[in-house]
Amino acid sequence: MTSRSHNSLPRTLMAPRMLSEGALGGIAQITPSLYLSRGSVASNRHLLLSRGITCIINATIEIPNFNWPQFEYVKVPLADMPNAPISLYFDSVADKINSVARKHGATLVHCAAGVSRSATLCIAYLMKYHKVSLFEAYNWVKSRRPVIRPNVGFWRQLIDYERKLFGKTTVKMVMLHSRIILHKEAICETSRTRMALRKRLCLVLFARRKIPT
Repeated sequence: MTSRSHNSLPRTLMAPRMLSEGALGGIAQITPSLYLSRGSVASNRHLLLSRGITCIINATIEIPNFNWPQFEYVKVPLADMPNAPISLYFDSVADKINSVARKHGATLVHCAAGVSRSATLCIAYLMKYHKVSLFEAYNWVKSRRPVIRPNVGFWRQLIDYERKLFGKTTVKMVMLHSRIILHKEAICETSRTRMALRKRLCLVLFARRKIPT
């Protein structure tokens, strides 16, 4: 399987009717059948019904399901900790989102803040069913909900999942002063010395590229 370039994402991702609410308390539409939010959104039944949501995936251990009869609930009991085994749920959650979409429903994935656990699960879904790379999937979800920030352990598991799906990885984690960053580096080599020109952006992944010499 090969991934697509960011400019040729599937039409389902580029659908013009999608809404983006990047504020911490908002709900973001990732695809026509997938939404991402913080936990408080799951308590707003009117909002859920207005978006056509039929399934709610609760990726927390601290927030109970409301169990309203209009919705199907799926519990993913995870703490937002680097050692939490979120990859155990990548396939089952992605399969569920896809199954709901095929039935013309929509899924909300939420955690507590809508920043780490739920975002990680949405990224995994995009890789599996929309055949986009981790780099592309992350940037798409980030464009829909700018506050997302999967923790370090979740990044490692996403990288492993991308390798499992596509046989290669498109991102690399780089530690700098105890922060995970997107680090793009170009190295120029002269006859006397090698000069490193670095540009650092405060994101959480690194796009692999050939280093020009």
